[in-house]
Amino acid sequence: MEQTIAADRAWKPHEITTEITGTADLAAWLDDLGPVRLGELLTTHKALVFRGFGVAPESIDALFERLVPGRLPYVHGNSPRTRVGRNLYTSTEYPQQFTISMHNELSYAHRWPARLAFYCEKAAESGGATPVLDGERWLASLDAEVREAFAGGVRYVQNLHDGFGFGKSWRETFETDDRAAVEEFLTRSQADWEWGPDGIRITQHRSATTTHPVTGAAVWFNQADQWHPAGLGDKAASDLYAILEPDEFPQYVTLADGSPIPDAYIEQIQARALENAVDVDWAAGDVLLIDNVLTAHGRRPFEGTRRVLVAMA
Repeated sequence: MEQTIAADRAWKPHEITTEITGTADLAAWLDDLGPVRLGELLTTHKALVFRGFGVAPESIDALFERLVPGRLPYVHGNSPRTRVGRNLYTSTEYPQQFTISMHNELSYAHRWPARLAFYCEKAAESGGATPVLDGERWLASLDAEVREAFAGGVRYVQNLHDGFGFGKSWRETFETDDRAAVEEFLTRSQADWEWGPDGIRITQHRSATTTHPVTGAAVWFNQADQWHPAGLGDKAASDLYAILEPDEFPQYVTLADGSPIPDAYIEQIQARALENAVDVDWAAGDVLLIDNVLTAHGRRPFEGTRRVLVAMA
């Protein structure tokens, strides 16, 4: 029933083209629009797609100053990506044959970016869309049993190695070699941690949902499905279980009280998200701006080469 209700609520990102702006100079149009009006548009539509402006790589830095002012570093990020400029990164460098499931950036952290901006420098030969999803719709699509199970929140566990091991190292994750800086960050994040001979173990308790600070909308807002072995696919999960205990995985998640999350819940969370997502297909020069609380995002598999850059604020 919940899934049917959600499916009836039509939503898609709002497209802004040169026909709407009356100019191909997107930066100039944004200057005329002003940051307040841009914020209102984003809150209203949840995601904005700018098409047909032919944004060139050399102009993306100035454009992102307008779309995501005060860009943030990707500190405590858990996905593999490369810094290519001032707080400008490649989108997740996950093998291209796989889908990246829907998520809100850094929703497992104590603080998260309010906005994400994506820029397509090169579109894939085929596939590679960025699906986006209304977080209210995602929450409504889940069975009551799943929502109730997550009502108390979730417990995230990270095992970040010291240079050799599975997943990312703590230096990569926190973009520093300074252990004291890591501890200061984790203290502010209200996380628990323990250094060991092979790296650091971090435990965080977070809510499974949140509310938007402007609209008050309640949204599904966690990455349980991406931190759970069942979200990796049968083979990857079985390989991990054959090598490590769950709490030794690079990242793992339970319900808030430490009890395991049933695989069926994770499968439902991922499937309902992708079923209700709307694909943003890329052409070189396109830009996507999303409200990171109201809107989740992912990635479809692709063939060929694809280069999409992202910044957050």
